[in-house]
Amino acid sequence: MAMLNRVHLNGLRAVETVARLGSLAAAAGELNVSVSAVSQQISRTEKQLGQALFERTASGLVLTEFGAAFATRLGAGFRELAQAVALADEASQCTLVVSVAPAFASKWLLPRLSRHFDRHPNVLLRIDASVRLANLDHSDVDIAIRLGDGEWPGVRAELLLAQEVFPVCAPSIAAKLRSIEDLAQTCAITDERSMISWDSWFKAAGVEPVTFLKGARFTDPMLCLESAIAGHGVMLAWQLLTADALTDGRLVAPFGVRAESGLGYWMVTSATKAESRKVHDFKAWIREEIETTMAQFRTLDSAA
Repeated sequence: MAMLNRVHLNGLRAVETVARLGSLAAAAGELNVSVSAVSQQISRTEKQLGQALFERTASGLVLTEFGAAFATRLGAGFRELAQAVALADEASQCTLVVSVAPAFASKWLLPRLSRHFDRHPNVLLRIDASVRLANLDHSDVDIAIRLGDGEWPGVRAELLLAQEVFPVCAPSIAAKLRSIEDLAQTCAITDERSMISWDSWFKAAGVEPVTFLKGARFTDPMLCLESAIAGHGVMLAWQLLTADALTDGRLVAPFGVRAESGLGYWMVTSATKAESRKVHDFKAWIREEIETTMAQFRTLDSAA
């Protein structure tokens, strides 16, 4: 391998391309350089090798006997290099980049990803957990899961799940809540960045809003959730954030009333790019998982 250090790769590319295409002009077109540049690279390579590769004739360059044997080996080598580079393209094509908010990724998506791995073992998932809106036309993100009203310019948005809001708390607190009015004796756990408010839930419940005791305030819904599980008070939550904690009993939804929020989780893709198979398969898989989650909610409702 050390002997390769005395020969420039660009010169070898020039030799291989001229040998394969049969002319300086054709090689210059493929390599996107001038004819004189190709000629100079070949001459430099011949000097580095100490061997003539081409005979200069009136009709053009003709391979010498050594040049023909050299070009055959060189062509095989460049084909191997091309296949090696193609491995990177193949890996990129088989990587699915999903942009999601950290709370969605941590509390709902992550515990279910093993089922996607099992179903699509050749697809590598990369989760871009961020609250920023990914630019789907100028990034490597294939699909985003966004929370909102679905009105984002320049994208295709498909509703995944309409968001319903409801109070949740630890079982020890739920045991003390015999009526909605009893919420006035509990602390409210507040997400300062939330797009939802208690007013819509009190309206759905058909009661006047109550004034909570002052409770913990956070800037992250995951911290609110952990605070509720720890028994610090009541938080206004939604299905996918609390699904697992409700199923395993760490949380309780004490009143069985859910209110529409006007928001939802949306699957968002570029409006200008064709949908790939890996994106199509991910959409189908996540819809199945959402349906399974909502079936668990229906079971909890019927048991209440």
